[in-house]
Amino acid sequence: MKERTAQMRWEARTQGPLLVLAVVFGLAYAVPIVLPDAPAGVHRSCLFVEWTVWGAFAVDYLVRLSLAPYRWLFVRKHPLDLLAVLLPLVQPLRLLRVVSTLLLVGRRARMAPQITLTTYVAGAVVGLMMFGSLAVLAVERDAPEGNIRTLGDAVWWSFTTMTTVGYGDHAPTTGLGRVLAVGLMLSGIALLGVVTANIAAWFISRFERDDAEERRQTALLEALTREVGELRAEVARLSAGPAATAGEPAVPPPGPPTP
Repeated sequence: MKERTAQMRWEARTQGPLLVLAVVFGLAYAVPIVLPDAPAGVHRSCLFVEWTVWGAFAVDYLVRLSLAPYRWLFVRKHPLDLLAVLLPLVQPLRLLRVVSTLLLVGRRARMAPQITLTTYVAGAVVGLMMFGSLAVLAVERDAPEGNIRTLGDAVWWSFTTMTTVGYGDHAPTTGLGRVLAVGLMLSGIALLGVVTANIAAWFISRFERDDAEERRQTALLEALTREVGELRAEVARLSAGPAATAGEPAVPPPGPPTP
């Protein structure tokens, strides 16, 4: 219990800073893609920030692992966390760091009780669309047959892909770009299912609250009816006199003595 409490305290303290670092990571990832002609020092600084943020999430995972009461059980319950930590080490691509950081941010966000499901879904949509647009732009911009050349084209493609509309005016032509498309399609379907389930759950809970309120009012009305009936019976009993109340015939009071 002591280690578990320490783990919970660590997660509560690092929740905010890690989310801030995730935003910094997004900016560092976006700058070299949006500004490909930026000085080399800017690109190196962004690369350093990306690895630093990933390192912070990796350290967070190791600390949580050390504070867990049963470490093997912790590893089994958090496979995506471990995958996100090890993924950039297998092949140090920028896209893998994006995937790993998104996984780690998502896992930590779900552990935060103050973040509602709607807020998490909205953040996931924005994050996936932003990173998907930047990633496909970086892959397809220099492709010989690519038709996604600008950030606007990439954002439009991401939006139509995540919503599974797919107009076909923009489409990836490289293998990695198509892998990104598959990931965005699956993510869009999953998020759409979450949103639909959330709306349905809201309506169901609202109907249940209304039904519970109606049952409560009906119960109060029945209780009030019983009380009124009991009061009427009590008034009738009291108006019959004490003798009638005792179950004896009423005896008239004695008259004056005869002379």
